[in-house]
Amino acid sequence: MRPLVRTAALSGYVELCRSLGIDPQELLKRVGLDTAALTVQDRWISGTAAVQVLELSAAESGHEDFGVLLAEFRRFSTLGPISLVVREEPDVRSALEMLIRHQYMYNEVLHTRLSEGDGLATLKVDLRLGEAMETRQATELAVAAYHRILSDFLHARWQPLSVWFRHSAPADTSAHQDAFGPIVEFDREIDGIVFYADDLDAPNAMADPLMREYARQYFDAIAVPKDTTAADRVRELIEVLLPTGRCSIEQVARSLGVDRRTVHRHLAASGETFSSLLNVTRRHLAEQFVANPRRPLTEISDLLGFSSLSGFSRWFREQFGCSPRAWRGSRAS
Repeated sequence: MRPLVRTAALSGYVELCRSLGIDPQELLKRVGLDTAALTVQDRWISGTAAVQVLELSAAESGHEDFGVLLAEFRRFSTLGPISLVVREEPDVRSALEMLIRHQYMYNEVLHTRLSEGDGLATLKVDLRLGEAMETRQATELAVAAYHRILSDFLHARWQPLSVWFRHSAPADTSAHQDAFGPIVEFDREIDGIVFYADDLDAPNAMADPLMREYARQYFDAIAVPKDTTAADRVRELIEVLLPTGRCSIEQVARSLGVDRRTVHRHLAASGETFSSLLNVTRRHLAEQFVANPRRPLTEISDLLGFSSLSGFSRWFREQFGCSPRAWRGSRAS
């Protein structure tokens, strides 16, 4: 299966596109995504699609610095649940190492390595997609995001020794200068950040020692295993795609960067089918939605990917033995 990323990787994308006068929905559609998929920050989407839409957006807007501009929308909380634990680590080294060790929890494309030598620390960023494609914007977004994280760990005025990119410089480097200062360099041997190793031993400016143990206990409870199954990935994508009305095996396969036969084969290996996962996911969501008396049944029908309320009602009766209205009434009583 191709690597996935959390929708939070595109946090601020819609806002940035609109500010630059381009249509985010049209661009997302071209890579098989939808603005609705970005409204929930903790969902998986295709890493390939996320990288491609950044390149398309840069070309459409005429901004070679699109990735750097998008990084301005990042907040530490964009990292998701892991941010609650990382921010309580006592020093920069332990915080950064935890973030790198668990990066698979929020981005399967990103591969980061921290090395030290001769008094210097180098944070090297690699993107692994399983195929050759242009990654300029995604790389600049990742490096800029790490730069912001290090500034949060240390202090807002902190500056590294160098910020390096392997690709050539854009025609206009003003956004890069604003983001990184005069130390940004292009046509270098790596993508990453070079800074004094002593900075790693600095206290984490965000940490509260009294909160660390609570944060660690919380993380142990929510941490997911690294070997997420194909069924887990398909189930998450079904939840994202249902409200769009485009939840099909073909669309799921496209989001995963494989063909439908590959999806069927992986699911069969775990004793599942696409239809069974679709039905189980719909049942789970239907119970949550219908139990809420303030949510109209027509809205629930749309959220579950049905083309009509009558179709939803027939399916619900088959699954639960009564109409959604009757089921809701029995729960209320």
